[in-house]
Amino acid sequence: MLASTPDVRIEPPRPGPARWASAGGHGLFAAVLTAAAALRVLVMLAYDTAQLYWYDSFTYLDTAVHLKPGGAFHPAGYSFFLRLLWPFHSVELVAGVQHAMGLGIAVMIYALLRRHRLPAWGATLATLPVLFDPAFVRLEHAVLSDTQLIFLVVAALTVVMWRAKPSVRTAAVAGALLALAGLTRTAAVPLLGLVLLYLVVRRSGVRQVAALALAGVLPLAAYAGWYQAHHGRFALSSSDGVALWARTMTFADCAVIRPPADEAKLCPNGTVVDAASEYVWAPGASLNLLPGDRFSHNDLARRFALRAIAAQPLDYLREVAHDASLAFAPTPVRHPRRVSPALSFPVGSWPLPSFPLIETVRGEYDPAIRGMSSVAPYASLLGAYRLPGLLHGPLFGVALLLGGIGAIGRRRAALLPWTVATFLFLGPIAALDFDHRYVLPAVPVACVAAALGIRDLGMRNLGMRNLAAAGLRRLRRAAV
Repeated sequence: MLASTPDVRIEPPRPGPARWASAGGHGLFAAVLTAAAALRVLVMLAYDTAQLYWYDSFTYLDTAVHLKPGGAFHPAGYSFFLRLLWPFHSVELVAGVQHAMGLGIAVMIYALLRRHRLPAWGATLATLPVLFDPAFVRLEHAVLSDTQLIFLVVAALTVVMWRAKPSVRTAAVAGALLALAGLTRTAAVPLLGLVLLYLVVRRSGVRQVAALALAGVLPLAAYAGWYQAHHGRFALSSSDGVALWARTMTFADCAVIRPPADEAKLCPNGTVVDAASEYVWAPGASLNLLPGDRFSHNDLARRFALRAIAAQPLDYLREVAHDASLAFAPTPVRHPRRVSPALSFPVGSWPLPSFPLIETVRGEYDPAIRGMSSVAPYASLLGAYRLPGLLHGPLFGVALLLGGIGAIGRRRAALLPWTVATFLFLGPIAALDFDHRYVLPAVPVACVAAALGIRDLGMRNLGMRNLAAAGLRRLRRAAV
């Protein structure tokens, strides 16, 4: 007769205080964070001002000075941040604060993973891309919204995932953070729905779901009302239709689509550019030949794009899949060709482009706005710093794969960060185009998902070993 043996259960590790907050065990991360801070100090010394290469930078600054809803593409969330720093009249200070935000992103990732019982070395490893990838550090040094977006998304996930069941207050804080992320970049707005669904699936409670929904929706609705008062449209921007129309220009066939007469004006007209996003600006593209500003035709462009996708769904999915695959190339692909992947720190000087807003912004935000130049000898040190392509694209693919395995596992701790990372990655490609810069917000969240996925795989293996050991013990007892 076989002796009875108690069932062996492997309980999933739950977020808890444990020893994550103790001083001991954090020496490795402290050393890594110190090195990352030194890198950012070197960047501040190596360049004589913040990066201002983009027209976007000057629209953000102009919106901050005049405190108005953003234009066609950009809501005003990032401009609110710039407004807070306006009294100092320094774009260099903006860059400095953003470098601190980059370090803060790593601290949140590390704290969250330690909270979920990862070892110090594993949690530290997950922070390395955001701390040392030149693409992230250069974004922090630019007057662009990307760093703020990443900071807000990671902060929202940290708040939601800190406990197994968030409180009403933390749910409201997460909703407000996600609303700010959506006002920073409209691509983040659907994340509010994803996190709401996550709370419902996890049965976090009616009050928690309501708190997150109200704290997230109310700021977005208030901003949309403000936007309507200025632009006559209840929305966060007026470019979604134009962007989706550009996405369809790489595959649209009007013989298949058969659009009505007003939409037929937007059919491809033979203009060919190297990337879907370039159709937004290409002078010869059909949309840009219509009278008036291109964004005044946003609703018409959206109707055409939706009709094209409905008529050619497989062609649409093929184009999205092809562009998404560019993110994983061992040698980064220039797409669009005018954009170079930021895997190093440049050395040289770069004059300001000739944008109409430059003089206005210089006079009202920072009189010292000028072209950027590298500064010796610090720039020489940075010039030798380069991230191998294998640590850029393929590593991101591995992180998504490991996070996906964890998301479908029994414990599913990686489900929320993996879903958010996947959406941040694929959303801009499906709505407009692939760009290395658009992929970056997904990377830190994918690292969180990968770390949790690896942990859960380890726990699963431990469970199998324990079950095997229990089986051997049972056999030995039976033999006796």
